[in-house]
Amino acid sequence: MVESDPPTKNKQDCDVKDERVLNGCGSKDLELGNLATLKDLNKIPVDVEKGPSGKADFEGAIELAGYGKFHYILLAVCGFVSTSEEMDVISMSFILPSAQCDLHLSTQSKGWLNSIIFIGMMAGAYVWGSVADTLGRKKVLIAISFMNALCIVASSFSQTYELFMLFRFLNGAALGGSGPVIWSYFAEFQPKSKRGSMLSFMAAFWTLGNLFVAGLAWLIIPTDIGFHHESFTYNSWRIFLLICAVPSFIVAALLFFLPESPKFLLSRGRSEEAIEIFRQIYRTNTGRDKDDYPVKQLILDDLPEKPITDTKKVIKGKYKIMLSDIIDNSKQLFITPILKFTLISITINFTFHIGYYGLMMWFPELFNRFDEYARTHANESASVCVVNSFVIEHGSKQDGGICNDNIESAVFMESLITVASAIPSNIIAVLFMDLLGRKFFLGAVLTRLFSVFSTVTSGLCAASMYFVYNKLHNLVVSAVFSSVISCGNAALDCLITEIFPTNLRATGVAVSMVAARLGGIIGNLVIANLLDTYCPAPTFIVAALLIGGGLLCLFLPNTTREPLS
Repeated sequence: MVESDPPTKNKQDCDVKDERVLNGCGSKDLELGNLATLKDLNKIPVDVEKGPSGKADFEGAIELAGYGKFHYILLAVCGFVSTSEEMDVISMSFILPSAQCDLHLSTQSKGWLNSIIFIGMMAGAYVWGSVADTLGRKKVLIAISFMNALCIVASSFSQTYELFMLFRFLNGAALGGSGPVIWSYFAEFQPKSKRGSMLSFMAAFWTLGNLFVAGLAWLIIPTDIGFHHESFTYNSWRIFLLICAVPSFIVAALLFFLPESPKFLLSRGRSEEAIEIFRQIYRTNTGRDKDDYPVKQLILDDLPEKPITDTKKVIKGKYKIMLSDIIDNSKQLFITPILKFTLISITINFTFHIGYYGLMMWFPELFNRFDEYARTHANESASVCVVNSFVIEHGSKQDGGICNDNIESAVFMESLITVASAIPSNIIAVLFMDLLGRKFFLGAVLTRLFSVFSTVTSGLCAASMYFVYNKLHNLVVSAVFSSVISCGNAALDCLITEIFPTNLRATGVAVSMVAARLGGIIGNLVIANLLDTYCPAPTFIVAALLIGGGLLCLFLPNTTREPLS
C-alpha cells in the first residue's frame, strides 16, 4: 500500500491562503488516494525533495529514482534486442549470393526474398504495436523474441524456395513488433535530460548487429562446412543463419528479469505497480533501501478517460477490451492534432527505408558482381552498369550459365568495412544529440539537422553509385552511405519515438514502421527489377526519395529535453 501523507502545518509565509494544494500549504485531509492529477491541483508543480507531500509526476519520479546501474542494464538488454533484430533483417543480404544455387535464385527471386521479411514486418508491426499499447511492452517483447528465434531455426532447415519464403515471412511478422515496442519500452524509462543521447546509444546497437552479422558471414559462409545428402543439405550459409537465431533466444530470457514500463502502467491507472517499479529502480541505482524512495504518490497530467475496471472486464471480456483499445488507438492517430505527426512520420520512414534497405541489402551482391568482373578484367575500370551487363550477358547470370555459389572472402570483408564505417556516426549521435541540446531549441534543431543532413548526404551517395568505376570506388561510396544514413537513423528514431503520447506511442511508432517496411519492400523490388534491365534508374530514384523525405524532418516538433507526453 502507498503511505499516507505525513501531517503538515500551514506556513506563515504561504502565498496560497484559500486553497489546499500540494505546495507545502495544504493539509493531509485533502484525500487524493494513490493517484492525483495536475488538473485537479491547478497545475501547481511539486518538488518532492523540498516538500513533505511525497508526490511527483512521472518526470519527477524517474529523476528521483536516480540514473545508474539499472539504466545501463536496460540499455544492454534493449540494445541487444535491436542487435538481434538487425542481424535477422540484414543476414539475408549475405545469404543471397551463397544460396543462389541451393534455392535456384534469379535476381528477381532475390528481390522477393529480400522483400518478404519486410512484408511480414509490415503486417506484424501494427498488430504487435497495438497489442503492446493494450497488454504491455514486456510480455509482447518476450513473445516476439521467442517466435523470431524459432522461425529463423526453421528457415535454416528449409530445403525449398517456397518453404524458405514462408518462414522468412513469419520471421518478419515477429520482427515487425520488435522495433516499435522496444523503442517505446526503452524511452519510457528515460528522464528527459538523458533520453536523446540514450535513444541514440540504442540506435548504435543496429550498427553492432550489422558488424556481428558481417563478421559471422565472413567467418562461416566461405568455409566448406556442413552436411550434404541427395535429399537434404545443411551447408555453411544455413549454419550461419542458425547462429543468427541465438541472440533472439538470449534476449527472450533476459527480458524476463526486466520490469514493465512504469509509464505504460500509469497510462493504465496502475499507479501502485508503477511506484513499486520506481522503488526497485531506486534501489538498483543507489544501493539504498527501496523504502527510502521519496515518492509516495504519483501525479499524472491526464488520467485515462476510460479507466479499465474489474467490472468492465467482467462485462466485455479481456479480449474484447483489447480489440476495442487497439481500434480506438488507431483512430486517434488519424485525428488532429496527432494526424499531422502521423502523416509526416509515415512519409519520412517510407522514403528513408527505400534508400536504407534498398541499397544496404544489395551491397554484398554488388561487391560479388564487381569481384566476378575483376577476375576476368584485371586492373580494368568499369561502372556499376557495365559490371552488371557483363555478369548478365557473359557471367554467372547469363541464361544457361553454370551456377557458382563460391563467394570470395573479400566480398564479406568489404561488407564488414561498409557496416563498420557507421560506428563514427553513431558515436557522434550519442555524444551530441543531447550534449549540444542543453538549450532545448538548439537540441531540437540539432536532432532534426542530423536527420536532414544525413538523408540528403546519403541521397547524394546513392546518386554517386552510378559514377563508380572500380571496386575501391564502390567500397568508398558504400562506406560513406552507410555512415551518414546510420547517423540519420539514430536521429529519426529519437524524433519518431518522442512525438507520440504514451497511450499511443507503440501504435504510432508501429504505423510508422509499417511505412518503413513498405519502403523496404518497394526498394528491394525496384532494384531487383531495374538493376538488370535499366541500371541507372535505381540509384537516382533512391537519391530523390532520400533527399525529399529528409527535408520533411524540419516539420517535426521539438522533443529534445521535453517530458514524454
